[in-house]
Amino acid sequence: MSAQVTFRQADDHDLDLLVRLFDGAAHWMVRNGIDQWKPGDKTAEHFRARISTGEVWLASHGGRAVGAYELWWEDEQAWGPQPPVAGYVHRLMTDREAAPAGSGRTVLAHAEGRIAAGGRAVARLDCVSSNPRLRTYYEAAGYTAVGDEPGKLAADGTRYGVILLEKILTRP
Repeated sequence: MSAQVTFRQADDHDLDLLVRLFDGAAHWMVRNGIDQWKPGDKTAEHFRARISTGEVWLASHGGRAVGAYELWWEDEQAWGPQPPVAGYVHRLMTDREAAPAGSGRTVLAHAEGRIAAGGRAVARLDCVSSNPRLRTYYEAAGYTAVGDEPGKLAADGTRYGVILLEKILTRP
C-alpha cells in the first residue's frame, strides 16, 4: 500500500483541494448517518491557517489526491497544556471513491512517521464521542483511549464531547 500512495506537504495552492477533500468526507459522513463533520465547515482560510502554523499533508495515488491530514505540535483545547512529547493528528480524511483500500491507515502511518521524525514519541488524536466506529478504527490501529474532554469548543461556539486517544510510537 505505502508504495502506491505518495505524500507531499500542502501549500496555499492546495486550499481548494483540501476544502474539496474535507467536504467529500463530510458528505460521506452525512450520507452514512455519522454526526461529525458538516460540509462547508472548513474553508480555505481554515486550511491556510493550518498550513501557516503547522503541517498539512496530501496523499496521492495515480496522480490524484486521495487523502490529507493536519499535524499539530500542540492541542491545548482538547489535551490541555502538555510537555512536548506528542504530535496531534487532525482531519484525517480520504476520498472514498478514489483512495485505494487501506489508505486511511497509510495516511495515519505517515502522520505517525512525521511525529517520530519530529522527535516525539507519542501520536495523539481525538474523535467525537458520538462516533464509536471511528474510535474502534483508531483502537484497531494501536491507539488507546486515555480520557475524554466533554466540552471541546467547536468553531461555531458549540461544545461537544471527544475521546482522547494516543499511541506510543516505537523507535526504529
